Amino acid sequence: MNRLQRLLRPRSIAVFGGYFAEAVIRQCDRMGYDGEIWPVHPEREQILNRPCVRRAEDLPAAPDAAFVGINRNATIGIVQALANMDTAGAVCYASGFKEVGDEGVELQEQLIAAAGDMPILGPNCYGFINYLDGALLWPDVHGGKRIDHGVALISQSSNVGINLTMSQRGVPLAYMVTVGNQAVVGLHEIVRALCDDDRVTAIGMYVEGISDGQAFSSAIHYAHAKGVPVVVLKTGQTHAATELALSHTASLSGVDAVIDEYFKRLGIARIHSIPVLLETLKILHVTGPLSGRDIVSMSCSGGEASIMSDTAKDKDVCFRSFTEADKSRIKETVNPLVNVSNPFDYHTFDWGKGERLEKTFTAVMQSGFDLTCLVLDFPRPDAGSLAQWDLAWQALANAANKTESKAAVVATLPECLPEAECERLIKASIVPLHGVDEALSAIEAAVFSGQHSPQEVILAPPTKGSPSNLNEWQAKKLLSEYGIAVPEHAYCRTVEDALDLWRRVKQPIVMKAIGGTLLHKTETEAVILNLESERAIDQAYKKLVDKGDGGVLAEVMIRDGIAELIVGAARDPVVGLHLLVGVGGIFTEVVKDSMIILLPTEREEIEQAINGLYLAPILKGWRGGPVANVDGVIDTVLRVQAFVQAHIDALHELDINPLIVNREGAVAVDAMIRLSR
Repeated sequence: MNRLQRLLRPRSIAVFGGYFAEAVIRQCDRMGYDGEIWPVHPEREQILNRPCVRRAEDLPAAPDAAFVGINRNATIGIVQALANMDTAGAVCYASGFKEVGDEGVELQEQLIAAAGDMPILGPNCYGFINYLDGALLWPDVHGGKRIDHGVALISQSSNVGINLTMSQRGVPLAYMVTVGNQAVVGLHEIVRALCDDDRVTAIGMYVEGISDGQAFSSAIHYAHAKGVPVVVLKTGQTHAATELALSHTASLSGVDAVIDEYFKRLGIARIHSIPVLLETLKILHVTGPLSGRDIVSMSCSGGEASIMSDTAKDKDVCFRSFTEADKSRIKETVNPLVNVSNPFDYHTFDWGKGERLEKTFTAVMQSGFDLTCLVLDFPRPDAGSLAQWDLAWQALANAANKTESKAAVVATLPECLPEAECERLIKASIVPLHGVDEALSAIEAAVFSGQHSPQEVILAPPTKGSPSNLNEWQAKKLLSEYGIAVPEHAYCRTVEDALDLWRRVKQPIVMKAIGGTLLHKTETEAVILNLESERAIDQAYKKLVDKGDGGVLAEVMIRDGIAELIVGAARDPVVGLHLLVGVGGIFTEVVKDSMIILLPTEREEIEQAINGLYLAPILKGWRGGPVANVDGVIDTVLRVQAFVQAHIDALHELDINPLIVNREGAVAVDAMIRLSR
């Protein structure tokens, strides 16, 4: 980590190559970097008035950072030479490594071996920009400038990284770090290194895939301990996007719903667009995470108040009503015609009157909201003076200082809040936010960050050996050892075995073919229901016995079911084993009503997951219907968790579908398990 710190905050930089090396020097000069820069080129005498040395071994000392901007094959030799001379770290710009297939995989392995203990960013990346110290190992354009503290961005896409630096939203950007193939240094190591720089106020990430879930989890816990909030924009929500992530970064993407729960468990607000990512980072930089969701909107227009209210309806924020005492206090500061409500339209009676606005804003802020928003769109530069708009936000800043409140200016249109005004607002500790939807989404994310801290996540190790499917009888036998209820049943080698069960229980039975490959019995006509005569049972046995591996499973029919659920476990490439509860039966894939639960879990979290299903009202007795035994479902999930933890290095997949729930409890009617042998 010390070497990685030196790489990101270098006092000496070596650059290898021609055009790209020259670009790096040019960017450092433009940003006022005051450290040493040493060009290395086998033929050129100088680059931008700096003398060149011929080889890495000719450098005056081991550099803190090296930019290697040459072809992929030559890169490996240069990295080896840099590692031998104890260089702190390097950026490998060249592409053509793991992301291109087998040939590239071999080259990347050679690169890793050459680097040894030396940190490397890339290959296949642009490098990084340190706007705090003016150090840029970055061979292209960018849009940032020197600052003394701010947010850090980490991107798995160099082009996305460039775009983010070009933002005109007033984001105080301290670092832009691209990671490429993460051959040596991964996301988690960058997070830790940035958290160790006290000038970094928050971290935003553009992520295509996480290759080491355990290390990433540990880094987020570290960031939380250091007081640095982390938010993530992760792609891969669609099948096409997941395929692109695999080919572009050669890293695993994971099932999106599982990753979503993984981020929630780690206390990470997941962002779904670049604008919201930037708006969220501004809030975190200026105010830090928000401790509550109660917000107030102030505007001099009823239309803006309505837009704020309507846009918030799907967000986890609350326009809490004013108390009678609040209303009385605020009314004393406004025209008698003004109605006091939240969102608050204070009208234009006091527009342009700084002292009057300050009194009104102060009275509103005394109501104790978690964030006060002033809707304010600045006019175009050619429309006239901005004096009255400046007066309004300065009144807001004064009121925020008096009441020790957190405040934001929200422009309904991004183009109506210029970058220069953003910088003035931030300097006054006011958050500048662009766009109503983006602003409210960012506030929602900042609230999540303030109300959640990283929790434990059990990440399963990779399985060893090839998977094998247990048949249904084997699976149920195994699950019953963990207390999971299954129907009374018999493994039938002859039809008489089935008849014995039917005569003993004196109620209808179901018969199924048995086989490890019979995963969807309804579709293959491998299950027959409601058998209640000797003739029907005999016919069913003859029809089923040759469909599987030999033998037939006979079970008591479970009646009076209120709902059919699915409870299962699956293995994600990033998170590993996780649980699932949802609507079961033959329409599971059609309805798609399910919730992911990570390990470890407890009753309260399972109950929340069940209550989050669209099916939940039916379980609770919809329109006077019977009430299901939800405790029985929770018990089943907990027992499945015990089974999963006991087989954590061998289990690939587990399905209880359906789990029939009635008044008495929950019974596993069908089950499938895949285990490594």
